[in-house]
Amino acid sequence: MTNNQFKRGELYSFITGVASTAIGRRLQKKFKQQDIDITIEQWSVLYHLWKQDGLSQQELCNATFRDKPSITRLVDNLEKLKLVKRVPSKEDRRINLIQLTDTSTKLRDETMDIANETLNEALGGVTAQEIEVCKSVLQRVYDNLK
Repeated sequence: MTNNQFKRGELYSFITGVASTAIGRRLQKKFKQQDIDITIEQWSVLYHLWKQDGLSQQELCNATFRDKPSITRLVDNLEKLKLVKRVPSKEDRRINLIQLTDTSTKLRDETMDIANETLNEALGGVTAQEIEVCKSVLQRVYDNLK
């Protein structure tokens, strides 16, 4: 028996990122308005490094759900912007750890404020209970496909 109570394509387009894309576009627009010259993709890498500095590129792949070539390109561009640096691992010379620079640490508060403001706009009129239900459903969908 099917549990699909949506019109054909309705759920798929939502789960594959309509809401996420809208939030990303709004966040990118706000960054641009504040003369913050990074992409949302770059910001997502910085976000995970702000949570835990010194992750390997593979750990960043896992955290951001991106492939190795994408993370390599993102880290290369962040390095050009002097926001991160690659540091060889002391335990394994084949691994580079990605570390934040002072410049990216200063950027954290400003971008996090903008991100929180954007998320608050996106969640306007949505109750805490609705958010919890949504998180639970999407987690179950993810777990089913993991």
